[in-house]
Amino acid sequence: MLANAAPATPEGTAAINGNAAEFFIDRHVRAGSGQLTAFIDAAGTITYGALRDATAAFAAGLARANIHRGTRIAVALLDGIAFPISFWGALRAGVVPVAINTMLPPAQIRAILEDCGAEAVIISAPLLPVLASMLAGLTALHLLVIAGADTDHTSSFTADSKAVLGNTVGFAAFMAGDGGHQPPVTANADELAFLLYTSGSSGTPKGVRHVHGSLRASAETYGKLVLGITQGDVVFSAAKLFFAYGLGNSMTLPLSVGATAVLSPHRATADTVLAVIAEHRPTILFAVPTLYAKLLQSPGLGAGAGSDRLRRCISAGEALPAAIGARWSAVTGVEILDGLGTTEMLHIFLSNRPGAVTYGSTGVAVPGYDVRLIDDGGATINGAGEGALQVRGASMADGYWNLRAKTRQVFCGGWAATGDRFARDGEGAYRYRGRIDDMIKVSGIWVSPCEVEASLISHGAVLAAAVVCYQDAEGLTKPRAFVVVRPQVTGSPALCADLQAYVRRQIGRWKYPRRIDIVAKLPETANGKIQRFRLRSTPRPG
Repeated sequence: MLANAAPATPEGTAAINGNAAEFFIDRHVRAGSGQLTAFIDAAGTITYGALRDATAAFAAGLARANIHRGTRIAVALLDGIAFPISFWGALRAGVVPVAINTMLPPAQIRAILEDCGAEAVIISAPLLPVLASMLAGLTALHLLVIAGADTDHTSSFTADSKAVLGNTVGFAAFMAGDGGHQPPVTANADELAFLLYTSGSSGTPKGVRHVHGSLRASAETYGKLVLGITQGDVVFSAAKLFFAYGLGNSMTLPLSVGATAVLSPHRATADTVLAVIAEHRPTILFAVPTLYAKLLQSPGLGAGAGSDRLRRCISAGEALPAAIGARWSAVTGVEILDGLGTTEMLHIFLSNRPGAVTYGSTGVAVPGYDVRLIDDGGATINGAGEGALQVRGASMADGYWNLRAKTRQVFCGGWAATGDRFARDGEGAYRYRGRIDDMIKVSGIWVSPCEVEASLISHGAVLAAAVVCYQDAEGLTKPRAFVVVRPQVTGSPALCADLQAYVRRQIGRWKYPRRIDIVAKLPETANGKIQRFRLRSTPRPG
């Protein structure tokens, strides 16, 4: 039996409520820990007791709005206390929250809302001017709840949103009724709980279905057996809540033990992260390699990165270069635990261990998970070797939303194909070798070369384009574009800067190529396919 498997319920006894809100919130209050701080954001704090009451009020608001069990609602919120209230309030009611990546272009967000059939959108007021127009015409949508509109933005944002969608209400007003301390609805641990959208090998967002039991499984495996999180910890995650990594960092792991999470709505830059660390002195820091590299460039960075309590640093989202890990340990005195997780597995399942870190390695399987390597012929590799990585464990997703063929391709025989290629050494440790396909992971987010190429080619100056990955001076993976311009266009640094800005505006600021090389032609095979291996072998830019 896996470490996180729930005990069987004896015949004749009351069934255990598998609703995740029961395990992560209500049981703490019943145990007398309701006064402990659950979350801190820019506006204040909320205790576990207050969180229970707020989620109950949110659930009651959903009922008044005729949003019932199994219905999807979109959570398009900046990181702040409104996010956990909405997410756990929905789970409490048996409603399915869909975490929205607010960094996506409006057209992609609209596609997600259409795909999941969201009947309500909970949105941060600062996002509404950009996203309001894309809400028009969504047939399932009949409610817009605006967080932050109750005090600062009522007149302007409410007017804008009502022009698009008549039924609009502020967040506080939505929860104005008494939740009555109602317990979470009784749910099976295998019942659909929430959706997270991820861009797979096609670059098209895919809804990943997770059940209530997935959350507890990741907490009782990685959180308990590797991270060793405790009630006294204060957690800060640079990765946002709408990512699987950030969701686990800031909610699943701390709430499982009654710890505290610090939430920041700001983009994770070196300055904003260091400011949070200095103010709240976290004991655990979650980030991605790109951010650790940027933090290391900050003048005056020293012990604990500014927190005298920092005891754990974790990296995931992309492979951590050994040089960055070693430098971080030397400067701050805290080692980084590099790990691998996927949206499909919800959180980290392959990780280094505290006190036994080998930089350049992703470590070994987290207890409760099995991993294996598959060769090109589909056979399992025993011992040392290199191949495609597959994983299984109790936090594994239930499949993809509305994508049965893709579900069958990725989830097979109890295993999930990660799409990653790894090498395993004689000690059983795994080292990342890259994606099986051409996907590029930048700052922990998958980027499709095809999507970037399509964006570049849509620019009037571009005739053809190919995008591959390269490692920058820090050893981090970034997109690099080779572009053929139209005959009347002259390649120049100004044009390259314009193309970068164009891609950022069109498909997302993290997807733009960090280097653009203007070339006369692209290497092709006899049948016209681009020879990407030749582009990848081009000397690394300085």
